[in-house]
Amino acid sequence: MKVIFAGTPEFARVALASLHRAGFQIALVLTQPDRPAGRGMKLQASAVKQFALEHGMQVAQPRSLRLDGKYPEDAAAAKAAIDVAQADVMIVAAYGLILPRWVLDTPRLGCLNIHASLLPRWRGAAPIHRAIEAGDDETGITIMQMDTGLDTGGMLIVEKLPINADDTTPTLHDKLAVLGGRMIVEALEIAACGSLTRTPQPAQGITYAAKIDKSESAVNWQTSAEQIERRLRAFAPSPGCTARLRGETIKLCAAQVISSDCYEKYSNQRSIHAGEGSILLINEQGIDVLCGQHSILRITELQRAGGKRMNAGEFLRGFEIEVGERFESI
Repeated sequence: MKVIFAGTPEFARVALASLHRAGFQIALVLTQPDRPAGRGMKLQASAVKQFALEHGMQVAQPRSLRLDGKYPEDAAAAKAAIDVAQADVMIVAAYGLILPRWVLDTPRLGCLNIHASLLPRWRGAAPIHRAIEAGDDETGITIMQMDTGLDTGGMLIVEKLPINADDTTPTLHDKLAVLGGRMIVEALEIAACGSLTRTPQPAQGITYAAKIDKSESAVNWQTSAEQIERRLRAFAPSPGCTARLRGETIKLCAAQVISSDCYEKYSNQRSIHAGEGSILLINEQGIDVLCGQHSILRITELQRAGGKRMNAGEFLRGFEIEVGERFESI
């Protein structure tokens, strides 16, 4: 079976590598244009492009696939390459460009998407982040037949994956990438036998995973400790979660929720009446902070601007704070 692959980041590279190992002929790879990255802001090829070039695959990097859009010359060149490839199917994983109708209709089997959620929950750009942030118990991979909607196509294969209490976006991403790579190979093997069938997505349970915005990094201490802790894991490593202390922006890297019973222990402290964000306890294990709904968050790892990530004990040896001080939202 001849395949066109469209993807950009590491999640997509894992899928491309799986297809390559399984022996599928990759006739063309589409990926985003090189972007500035790193301290020197030098142009850097995507993870998918790097893998493709290392394995002698043809690569195209159009800025758009819309023939009537802003970059019609890019779209026309991509169309010519896709037509020449004469692929049976296009596999799409975190590509980053909208596929117009002409792309969806070109391969014999259409375009299949590897989506990192249990559709129709978490359609959209950031399904892994939003699943952790929402406190979902499970997520998974949906192999979907693409249509012109936003992750609205028929489901071909679905497999669940539990979300562990200590999962962060990077750890869950890596597990889902491996699962997606295995499942897309399975889907193509079934398709080669002519028995791949699609199931319409349910009309109930639709949610949208909006792209993560940097403005979301500010900690809202009026929310519960559980919500803040989930956000720390969901927004790791970027954009992270930040708050201000003594006029300095501090990145909160890891934390744990303290039992609600502890609130009574602190109830006689003057600091607990100063409001959410107040520091209740400081020691080598962490910094206990009052959050909304009478909940307490123990911050165990922090990072100063321009500094390195440290555990609480290391951080406190270079940044003295006192019980009763207060973290502020940015």
